[in-house]
Amino acid sequence: MQLILASASPRRRELLGLFGIPFTVRAADIDETMDPGLPPQAEVARVSKCKARAVPRAEGDVVIAADTIVVCQGRVLGKPHSRQEAVEMLTLLSGRDHQVMTGCTILAGEKETTFTEITDLHFRPLSQAEIQAYVDSGEPMDKAGAYGIQGGAALFCRRMEGDYYNVMGLPVCRLWQELRRLLPEGMEAMQ
Repeated sequence: MQLILASASPRRRELLGLFGIPFTVRAADIDETMDPGLPPQAEVARVSKCKARAVPRAEGDVVIAADTIVVCQGRVLGKPHSRQEAVEMLTLLSGRDHQVMTGCTILAGEKETTFTEITDLHFRPLSQAEIQAYVDSGEPMDKAGAYGIQGGAALFCRRMEGDYYNVMGLPVCRLWQELRRLLPEGMEAMQ
């Protein structure tokens, strides 16, 4: 039995490492386009399911896939495609409440479970100089919503309710509980 992380994200690799279980990384190459007419929490779960199913695995292997988005005022924010888009995203988030949603899927043989973890955040008002300096750091460019809470954006967040690690891209507490529920006898085999 092998545990497979269907993601190339260094943050997800680091967070899954907290479980103390050896795992392999096999990034899924899928179209992550979401339907804007559907609820974001359902779409991010659907994308995680597609990622999990796209990864090659042997019988008995366990696959974990995740996808993270930021939602502010009904707008879904993925990873910015340009510096200008990063500035626009951070300007939208400035002084506002928003949610980080991570869809997670676990595949284990015929067993499958998918869930969406949601964390609520509030950013303090940001000056254009702060936004520009943060974008100039390069940190926002590979992160949903154009920020990393574990980095420079820690200075922006006034309030958070929910799983901090969810904001980094992997809700470790809920994922651990779901793994134990789905594989009560199999967890020991992986350790």
